[in-house]
Amino acid sequence: MRIGLISTPWTVLPPPAYGGIESVVDGLARGFAAAGHEVLLAASGDSTMPVPLVPGMPPADPGGTWLTEAELGHVVRAYRAMAGMDVIHDHTLAGPLYLHRPAGVPVVTTNHGPFRPELWDIYRAMDGQAALVALSHHQASTANGLRIARVIHNGIDVDAVPVGDGAGGYFCFLGRMSPRKGVREAALVARAAGVPMRIAAKIQDRNEQEYYENAVAPLLTSDVEFVGELGAREKYRLLGGATALVNPIQWPEPFGLVMIEALATGTPVVATPAGAAPEIVDDGVTGFLRADVAALAASLGEAGGLDRARCRREVRGRFTAARMVADHLGLYADLLNR
Repeated sequence: MRIGLISTPWTVLPPPAYGGIESVVDGLARGFAAAGHEVLLAASGDSTMPVPLVPGMPPADPGGTWLTEAELGHVVRAYRAMAGMDVIHDHTLAGPLYLHRPAGVPVVTTNHGPFRPELWDIYRAMDGQAALVALSHHQASTANGLRIARVIHNGIDVDAVPVGDGAGGYFCFLGRMSPRKGVREAALVARAAGVPMRIAAKIQDRNEQEYYENAVAPLLTSDVEFVGELGAREKYRLLGGATALVNPIQWPEPFGLVMIEALATGTPVVATPAGAAPEIVDDGVTGFLRADVAALAASLGEAGGLDRARCRREVRGRFTAARMVADHLGLYADLLNR
């Protein structure tokens, strides 16, 4: 197939550090190409991917994340280049509503966020315009009657993830400096349990900077430390050396890529049972799902006894990039056969 992929304009591909959506698009582009398909990728102009890129795209602008004009300009340029594709998979929000796109070419879109009420009308307007993919069964259950074409869990290249030994003597948090991600709660869990914690997080905007200064920084100690945003190599070193990833998410996370990244290193996940977490973490086997800070803290003492090899096997069996790629190709084929 000739597959057009449209990423976001905010982050370069491959993402040098934090970038959930972009990591998924990266994996799809490489997987499709490896399977022998022709891929055209619309990404920021400074991306360096091993597949053909749409020319003339502006460089990534992390400071413009979620700005309407930046996304719309990106969408217009992307679809202008997609003539001749058999299928287009658009990972932006506005793109599937764009009318000036190649006629007769099926479009797929993935909702990488929750189905919030303010988005229901937007996705409802896409019905018949694009096939809608959900990242988890929990996310699909909140779609308020929207037609979901397929539930496809994210996946990663497990062979590219180094195995860790968990011998670092600390627990860790990895994500964005956002109240939704539970950074403050992670620090509180560590303090309640009396264990060392390393917090690695991206501070994306002024709101997240203020959240860090007001809600997280006052909780830092010599044992609970903030180590900043990490690149891929440092990220996996942090995850692999941890006794467990503490992931007390405070919102209905549609998937949670960091959880399968941690499990792939062999590191169990201690998380709140929100969103897709129960679809990823097998309670008592690959981690623990607990509802509040006290219960999370109490479970940390048991995390070191979980089978790290089992954690990695679970990812290899359920959350590989190869499975993710195959699921998408199956959806594309179904759409073309119709």
